[in-house]
Amino acid sequence: MRKIELDVHDGIFHSSKDFQNLLAGHGAKMEIPSHTLQGMLASAHTAWQRCFKRLAKRPRLKGRRNALNSIPFPDPMRCPNGNRIGIPGLGSVRFHAMDVPEGTIKCGRLVRRASGWYLCAFIDAAPAPIPHVADGQVGIDPGFASILTLSTGEKIEHPRELERTARRLAQAQRGRDRQLAARLQERIANRRKDRNHKLSRRLVAENHLIAFSADHHIAAAKVFGRSVASSGHAQLRTMLAYKSRAGGRTYREVEARNSTKTCSSCGALTGPFGLVGLSVRHWRCGACGASHDRDVNAARNALAAGAGTVHEGALCVA
Repeated sequence: MRKIELDVHDGIFHSSKDFQNLLAGHGAKMEIPSHTLQGMLASAHTAWQRCFKRLAKRPRLKGRRNALNSIPFPDPMRCPNGNRIGIPGLGSVRFHAMDVPEGTIKCGRLVRRASGWYLCAFIDAAPAPIPHVADGQVGIDPGFASILTLSTGEKIEHPRELERTARRLAQAQRGRDRQLAARLQERIANRRKDRNHKLSRRLVAENHLIAFSADHHIAAAKVFGRSVASSGHAQLRTMLAYKSRAGGRTYREVEARNSTKTCSSCGALTGPFGLVGLSVRHWRCGACGASHDRDVNAARNALAAGAGTVHEGALCVA
């Protein structure tokens, strides 16, 4: 990485193949598989290319304070035999029993996390679509008290993964137990990811059209703090997008502007708005007299926008 950075100042740009020739024979000297070195070099070369194209920040050299947390294995691997898998340079390694999709393992990467080392295998397998149990339409309004409010009137309560572990996490941080703090953070992230996987699978299985009200979470995080991050809405939106494509469903993200103060019955802008109006959870339309739940009304407006009956300019991911 350092050589790439220094040569750029002299106007010298290297291709990934040039550096592979420079590393010829180094694998035997360092007792490391040569293809592993080539994989590390490819990662460094890609990082610098993204930096030069201004797609990412300048990559940092790995060291004591910025340890290397992953090792690439770009070669194909053999399929697991029972609960053991062969890794180049490491031999046969035992892993916890789990279901592995049938297919060719094209490459892999060892990733270090707080709870140990994991092998991320890239498997060329046929995708299994999510079975359809219904063919409805749903609008979704994200929230923080209720993590999701559906246009059907259902409210999905927030499981509060971060809040349930906050006290233990604070104790570990005050005691400077970095390993325990990192393990608790990983556990929170795993629970949040598991929750979003289950929610997205259920929504894709039940609905052929999913309209998600895309709020501006960066601006909301400055006001509401960690409650925005603990909700995991951005991760849920990503899961809904790719699962809808794989399952033959339609997923649309619609603009959240005026979704709260617009009456879903007549379209008049008579509802609460602004930070002061956040405390108003139920309101009555001054134009048609319809009574609304704040979140359910926003979810119905999102469904109407996603179906193309009102607001234009919605972002469509189908």
